[in-house]
Amino acid sequence: MPETTPLLPAGYEISTDPGRLDRARVHHWLSTDAYWAIGRSREKQDLAIAGSLNFGVYEQASGAQRAYARVITDRATFAWLCDVYVDRPARGKTLGTALVAAIRDELAPCGLRRVLLATADAHGVYEKIGFRPLDVPEHWMALTAQ
Repeated sequence: MPETTPLLPAGYEISTDPGRLDRARVHHWLSTDAYWAIGRSREKQDLAIAGSLNFGVYEQASGAQRAYARVITDRATFAWLCDVYVDRPARGKTLGTALVAAIRDELAPCGLRRVLLATADAHGVYEKIGFRPLDVPEHWMALTAQ
């Protein structure tokens, strides 16, 4: 994937290289500060990373990771975008919007019928990239852990 996107501020790059992920940092972010993953174990996070297409945003100068997202997909019909997180000190720099745009662009050649996500508080970020509420939400169901 391209290292930069038009929305990405200067001094940052996006990579899908799993070897670049700061797994400890990603686990800390999600397990302590992401409402959907509070308390997630490191083992569970490492399994999630292993089974996903992962995206990181990195400072070019230091190499430090500043944002993360992952996609679960068959690369043919469906994808689930999840665990989108921007480090608190890096928020407000359009990193989240640039990250989601890069994910959209990376998946576009696959011709997926739909890419889904769930959010309680970031609808505006995703709407900028083209996400919309489900047309018929009553057609969707979920099997959740009890």
